[in-house]
Amino acid sequence: MPQQTCKLALDDGLVFTGTAFGATGTREGEVVINTAMLGYEGILADPAHAGQIVTMTYPQIGNVGVSADDADLAESLGQCKLSGFIVRDVSPIVSNFRKTLSLDEFLQRAGVIGITGIDTRALARHLRTRPGGNGVLSTDILDDTELVRLAQAVPPMAGRDLVSAVTPKEACRFEDRAGRPAPLPRETGRTFRVVAVDCGTKRSVLRNLVDAGCDVHVVPASASAEEILAHNPEGVFVSNGPGDPAAVTATVQTLRDLLGRVPMFGLGLGQLLLALAMGGRTFALPLGHRGGNLPVRNQGTGTVEITSQDHGFAADSASLAAAGATVTHVNLNDQTVEGFTHRDKAAFGVQYLPDAAPGPHDATYFFDCFRAIMATGQAPTAESMHAAQEQLRIAHDEANRSAR
Repeated sequence: MPQQTCKLALDDGLVFTGTAFGATGTREGEVVINTAMLGYEGILADPAHAGQIVTMTYPQIGNVGVSADDADLAESLGQCKLSGFIVRDVSPIVSNFRKTLSLDEFLQRAGVIGITGIDTRALARHLRTRPGGNGVLSTDILDDTELVRLAQAVPPMAGRDLVSAVTPKEACRFEDRAGRPAPLPRETGRTFRVVAVDCGTKRSVLRNLVDAGCDVHVVPASASAEEILAHNPEGVFVSNGPGDPAAVTATVQTLRDLLGRVPMFGLGLGQLLLALAMGGRTFALPLGHRGGNLPVRNQGTGTVEITSQDHGFAADSASLAAAGATVTHVNLNDQTVEGFTHRDKAAFGVQYLPDAAPGPHDATYFFDCFRAIMATGQAPTAESMHAAQEQLRIAHDEANRSAR
């Protein structure tokens, strides 16, 4: 089968010519980079990539193929939200006993355009010096001037509400446990009723809530405070998702109405929405944090976690302090906020992705902290978060010894 030409044009006039894989056509979006070596399956499944063309900086991608039996990928098949996928080299050999599709086949079925055979190192260096750029991928339009013109017409990510494109249309009770190993045994005690405000989350996040002892009812981001309280929740979880948090004004108002009335936990975009609801501010990062090896420091203990991150906006620390919140975690690369807590409002948030578990389980303790806030009505401190992390580490060690 002959190879098909594909072009990537940036809004500043830079054009790359490569080979198409996956779907064909023309797509537009914000061009971002991700430094993870593996985990492309999770990137493809994540609705938080809506409106983005993702560039993988690791040179060869696709070695293990894709298992469409995984619940997250099965869910995203045919409705992937990212606009395009850029890799230096698509592996010609797919080696994984669980794989059901190659990366090329998955992108074809999902309707996502891929481009390979371009210098992704040069592209990443360019984006680092000029972040925040938009681009267009096309197999149909190969005129450089026309492609650049289309790229320049793409609206910036700042100011865009993309949550409405990925949030579910109706409320439902989450019960899906298919396609994953058994969870780590925990002394969860009684079950807590939780309403999860779905701004574009993955099933793996909701599964972590279930594993921590929560009965999860999912509602759209458009749900009002009254609709959420009608479920009689003992806690409200606000999920990760795409776009500019400051543009999701209706959800911010809903969270403002709920603050102080029910314990709350915000993850990713959810943390930023909570920060805005408290009276804080958010801003676009010069270059987003996207990768599986980013260091975060617990401010209370000085311990460092190696985290998975995927965000282009951050909360302003000074505005959080003015709103009565305490920063618990910071990014060691640029000192931006990665976690905060508000004891008076019984709310806390984390910016990075506990469900990705690159540590391999460094951050899933946040779901245990959510249980604790529902049980006590008090948001966790940085020190109590570290204690929960240590307890989970010990449980994993004991489980591993028992399995030997």
